[in-house]
Amino acid sequence: MSAATARLDVERVRKDFPVLATKPNGKDLVFLDSAASAQKPNAVIDAIAEHQRTSYANIHRGVYQLSRRSTEAFEGARVKTAHFLSAADPREIVFTRNATEAINLVAQTWGRSQLAPGDEILITEMEHHANIVPWQMLCEATGAVLRVAPIDDEGVLRSDAFEELLSSRTRLVAFTHVSNALGTINPARELTEQAHAHGAVVLVDGAQAVPHMAVDVCEIGCDFYVFTGHKLFGPSGVGVLYGKLAHLEAMPPYQGGGDMIETVTFE
Repeated sequence: MSAATARLDVERVRKDFPVLATKPNGKDLVFLDSAASAQKPNAVIDAIAEHQRTSYANIHRGVYQLSRRSTEAFEGARVKTAHFLSAADPREIVFTRNATEAINLVAQTWGRSQLAPGDEILITEMEHHANIVPWQMLCEATGAVLRVAPIDDEGVLRSDAFEELLSSRTRLVAFTHVSNALGTINPARELTEQAHAHGAVVLVDGAQAVPHMAVDVCEIGCDFYVFTGHKLFGPSGVGVLYGKLAHLEAMPPYQGGGDMIETVTFE
């Protein structure tokens, strides 16, 4: 790449991301913390502002034009997200506040209804705490046991140890697709196949993967996949849980009230 081309690329990025055009302390801003939270491009900022200005209303609640327009945009986002992950059905997409809530949702619904004392959950040593603490809490609540597969000195999952820790007692395997601290890319499909061979359900934390690679949940074969919008240049306060439809339909409610009900009585 020539110096002129590089300058054009920088100028294009600064144009697309308005925060980069600011000059804190009179100097150009170079943002290097996208792994924690990515800046929003104009396309996202403009779409949010336009909806607030012209189309805001409750979704799924009204028959008037603004409500219909908001509902169509919301459900359209579900369809787009399903396509983004190559999911088989838009109903397999559940919107949450972030990836952490998506993991907790699985822990508190699928986990509490499926695990018993002596069952095992297998995670890896490279996990973000959001993919550790919910399983620790679930083990405390159910009597299940948490197992941790080690990594080597290069930050790579030890496949031999991972395989040895799998057994008929393993009910759930949860691992990161891409490590937030190490950048390690785990072989998601291979790990999923190994877990399924032992009858385990698989959850993949894709928060660091979706901004950098194409993700096909059907090709991976996982049962659950989670990510968060703010790391993907999207709005804050939005996360995604992909779950195979059979699992989602069998899971008990996570929270009550609001849009989940058709009718309610005091009885």
